[in-house]
This record gives sequence, C-alpha cells and structure tokens, in this order.
Amino acid sequence: MTRSSSLKLMALAGLLGLWGSARADAVASLRDFVQEVKAARAQFSQTVVSPDGARKKSSSGHFEFQRPNQFRFAYTKPFEQLIIGDGQKVWIYDADLNQASSRRMTQALGATPAALLAGGNLERDFTLKALSAEGGLEWVQALPRQSESGIQSLKVGFKGRDLAALEIVDGFGQRSRLDFSGVVTNPSIKPETFKFVLPAGADLLEQ
Repeated sequence: MTRSSSLKLMALAGLLGLWGSARADAVASLRDFVQEVKAARAQFSQTVVSPDGARKKSSSGHFEFQRPNQFRFAYTKPFEQLIIGDGQKVWIYDADLNQASSRRMTQALGATPAALLAGGNLERDFTLKALSAEGGLEWVQALPRQSESGIQSLKVGFKGRDLAALEIVDGFGQRSRLDFSGVVTNPSIKPETFKFVLPAGADLLEQ
C-alpha cells in the first residue's frame, strides 16, 4: 500500500468515525430531551401526504406538553381543531362540527408521537436507532415496541440538541411531517392549559 493510499484510508476512517459519532449523538439528543425537558411549547407546521403521493394537506398551529401525559395541540389553519391530553383522557374537538370525542389515555396514547414527546417511559415504548443526517437535521428512528400501535415508522429530527421535526408513517402508508419552530423548553405552563371544557351546545362522543 502506498503512503498516499494509506493517508486516504486514514482520512476515510476519520470521516466514518465522525459520522458514527454524529449518529450516536442523535440518539443521545433524544434521550437527553426526554430526560431534561419536562415541559415545552412551540409552533408547528404539518404536511400530510397520501400513500400514493398524489394528495397533500398542510396545517399549522401551536402545541404545549408537560410530562407525564399532558399535551395540547391547537390547530389554527386551515381549520380549528384541538387535541388535549389531560393525563387521564385524550380529547379531540372539531370547531366546525362543534363536536368532541374522548378516549381513555391508555387506549389513545400507546406508542404515538404524543407518547414520545410527553410520555413517561421512552425506552419501554420505543426501540431507538440512529439514521443518516438529512436536510440539515440528525434523525433518530423510534420503532414502537407494540405491533398494534398503528404506526409503521416514526422519526425524530434534531438540529444540535434542539427538537426540530417529527415524521410519521401510519399503518396505511400515509406520511405526516411536523416541523417545529420557536421551541421553548421547561416553561411555566398553567394547569388549565391541559383541561378540556366542552363548549356550549357541542356534541360529545365517548369511546
């Protein structure tokens, strides 16, 4: 082996070492986020793509969460919808229909993105695997341990140590991506944020 070839192999080994370190750091970022961030709030934009890629829907809003199992996703565009987890139940309210539904937290949460963000036991619910960097983000695959979760795959994207994106493929092949901005970690959040009050005249469907 020539000296030039040896130097190239050393350089390649160094690059692979750095790449492996970055991948490992992405898993560490998720673990640190779950360990250190007990509450957060952010803006989000969501894009949902049909399994055949022909149809795309966009929405946006803001969310808050507080461990364990309290969260609030408030969609504001193009339609108003509210999803609240109060620690006991998950409530979904559609403003246009003036209709709400509720399910017990144990039935609704499972191995879902909400469980990943606001749940109490990351390692119990998910198997973690570092993925290649893409789009300026470091990605972690979080595979649900429960086969009946209804999710094919779930990826979490970090920019450094900051939560930046979630990408979900459901059991039907529909792909959803949430991009986060203005993330504030460990803010003081009022308890009533995670309480759902049924609007006057609204129908309630309990499951």
